[in-house]
Amino acid sequence: MIDAGLSPRRTRARLELVGARLDDLAALFLTHLDSDHWFQGWADALPPDLPIVVHERHTHAAWALGVPRHRTTPIDRDLDLPGLPAVRATLARHDDLGSCALRFLFHDASLGYATDVGLLTRGLVDLLRGVDTLAIESNYCPRLQADSDRPEHLKRRITGGRGHLSNEESRRAVDAIAPRRHVVLLHLSRQCNRPEIAASHHANAPYALTISRHDLPTGWIDVGDGRRDDPAGLQWELFECHNPLHSPTPR
Repeated sequence: MIDAGLSPRRTRARLELVGARLDDLAALFLTHLDSDHWFQGWADALPPDLPIVVHERHTHAAWALGVPRHRTTPIDRDLDLPGLPAVRATLARHDDLGSCALRFLFHDASLGYATDVGLLTRGLVDLLRGVDTLAIESNYCPRLQADSDRPEHLKRRITGGRGHLSNEESRRAVDAIAPRRHVVLLHLSRQCNRPEIAASHHANAPYALTISRHDLPTGWIDVGDGRRDDPAGLQWELFECHNPLHSPTPR
């Protein structure tokens, strides 16, 4: 599971929609510790001994926010855990501590995940380049952001290079990364974006497009090409595990 911003109760309900349970989890990856990505009630609700993977730069913040120390597994660039695909990571430019972008390496397939990116960097592109499936934020429409009633300091934070990617910036990131098969758009602002606006930037693109929601799963997405020798772990179902209703900033 990537991020845990929804409450345990809501997450269990979403998992049940696709026939899964918390006990099925092999690990929890936290991209960062904003309150819409880590709900502190999870500290006592996760299965016993489940590894919680955080970037090594986030470890002290994680402990301060209730992530159990004995479960914390730090990642810097590479991580190999038994029973999991190999994982590669880099820090994206989000606020002071950054957000951890991830590349999961399955047998002959790969999944890239990047949210709260702030700014497209060479390190991010190098990490995710050529993944089979790319999940990346497409947070806001600049026009809707400018016309919103949000305070100016919040608008500057979101658009200033350490907040979020706009729809246009997200498309440029996708073009630079060049995913092979599928793009999933994440973290759409409920106030300053619309699914149809985000989708319009990917018209006639050479990949399949899915737009995630905070309230319903996307359904299963085949990370690879559907013809793998080892299909275990190659299907991925997504609902937004960040919580747009419990957030340090309006979504």
